[in-house]
Amino acid sequence: MHELGVTFYVVRDVKKVAEENNVKKIDYVTLEIGEVSGVIHDQLVDCWNWARKKEAVTEHAKIYIETLKAITYCEDCKGQYRTIDYGKTCPYCHSEHTYLLKGNEFNIKEIGIYEDRGT
Repeated sequence: MHELGVTFYVVRDVKKVAEENNVKKIDYVTLEIGEVSGVIHDQLVDCWNWARKKEAVTEHAKIYIETLKAITYCEDCKGQYRTIDYGKTCPYCHSEHTYLLKGNEFNIKEIGIYEDRGT
């Protein structure tokens, strides 16, 4: 399960950003994950809910995941298509001279800072 390792990197990076900006509490973290990245979202959320408690700054932070669609480019016909629907073979010209343009990303998109609004 590489989701746990990935989660530790996210917590580490979020903690570092918080320290650099003198932030005491993180409210949420938004991740962008490509649909062919190999990351299993449910497992990542479970790992996050366990690992976030190990650091005071992320202790109560929620995690949000935005899925980025996988798009493949065909070198022969110059077409683009949904990778999940057609795989490596271009649906337009049936060529296999294709490559992934996007969809395997894993990015921290946003870190939300907890704001104590008082009562």
